[in-house]
Amino acid sequence: MTAAIWHDVECASYEADLELWLSLATSTGGPVLDIGCGTGRVALPLAEAGFEVTALDADPDLVRALGARASARLDVQGVVADARTFDLGESFALAVAPMQVVQLLGGAPGRRAMLARAYDHLRPGGLLAVALADPFEAVSAQAARPPLPDVLERDGWVFSSTPVAVYPDEQATTIERVRSSVSPSGELTEAVATIRLDTVTPETLYEEGREHGFAARAARTVPPTEDYVGSTVVILERP
Repeated sequence: MTAAIWHDVECASYEADLELWLSLATSTGGPVLDIGCGTGRVALPLAEAGFEVTALDADPDLVRALGARASARLDVQGVVADARTFDLGESFALAVAPMQVVQLLGGAPGRRAMLARAYDHLRPGGLLAVALADPFEAVSAQAARPPLPDVLERDGWVFSSTPVAVYPDEQATTIERVRSSVSPSGELTEAVATIRLDTVTPETLYEEGREHGFAARAARTVPPTEDYVGSTVVILERP
């Protein structure tokens, strides 16, 4: 199955942070750069609200899905590029990295590379907003209950993704998911996907941002839901 399907299964239903991104876009006026856009969970609502959005992801399948959903009616430009190396030749009033994108960049070197690229793509006074989450912020790994699967039905297929193992250490949390698909005829296919989330505190990200010339602004919070942990959104400003 395509990456777009699994992105939709595991991420598309999350809406708790959308109000924050819309608020930041309203305060800065756009245009907006969505770093790690996936299939458009954040980019499409921003465009529907009237903002000019450039949406960036390293996976071509995700960017194609975004483009098909945006079509000609929304002002969204999809770009296939790595968050650590992108060079778009334009500047933005706001750049957002939602849903722990920055924790998937391979540690401090990847974060610093992303910060440098974001700084160079922001206008003076522009903001970079980065979501961070601790998978065990509300409960320890030992006390965590088995989670329910994320499920999506589409065109007669049933897709589910269930976290089955979590391995926390000082540098990162590794999560193993079993991704299952059942065809309309009842054929079952399963595969294991491994996701590694770097451990990053807001204080660390603020310090790394200052090293790249950013000024710190007050962080925002996104509260947890029944299905998702909450997040801290670090706000950095290009002077």
